[in-house]
Amino acid sequence: MTDGRCTWPGNDPDYISYHDTEWGVPEWDSRALYEKLILDGFQAGLSWITILRKRDAFRAAFAGFDPDVLATWGEAEVARLMQNPGIVRHRGKIEAAITNARAWQKIEAKGGFSDFLWRYTGGRPIQNRWTATHQVPSSTPTSERLSKDLKTAGFKFCGPTITYAFMQAVGMVNDHLVTCPCHAKVAAMA
Repeated sequence: MTDGRCTWPGNDPDYISYHDTEWGVPEWDSRALYEKLILDGFQAGLSWITILRKRDAFRAAFAGFDPDVLATWGEAEVARLMQNPGIVRHRGKIEAAITNARAWQKIEAKGGFSDFLWRYTGGRPIQNRWTATHQVPSSTPTSERLSKDLKTAGFKFCGPTITYAFMQAVGMVNDHLVTCPCHAKVAAMA
């Protein structure tokens, strides 16, 4: 790419749109953060574009990712979701979304899921200054701590690589390359 944009979206229009408008933009809404963490868990072993293309189907199947609704679900809903061809039909990941909704409720009641997450970055995005894609880590000591604490709180499918991808996506870290037009735009939002 000659415009300096991060190289990972390639030439895919959906990926480019996601990169340019969503990835790295700081998110503070607890429900939206829950949704993104669940979707990143579904991504494990797959490419993000697979999940991105199924995101609307996921939202429909998972009641708009309302944790208070999902926390009430059980085996009947898991069985229904396992029959839905519009989503990734992985029993463990589906069950984790429900388990994670219950864990989210506990954290939300204790002071908010958003505050819980953002404390790992001191309440504001970390501004990295990568010049090449190979410099961007797949996990960091911070994502390792976040992963451990989420698991202690009852979350599943939230290993350090998943939590770092999550942190990148929701703007807890700005991992746009410094040559990318989105780097400065996202930094200004911090």
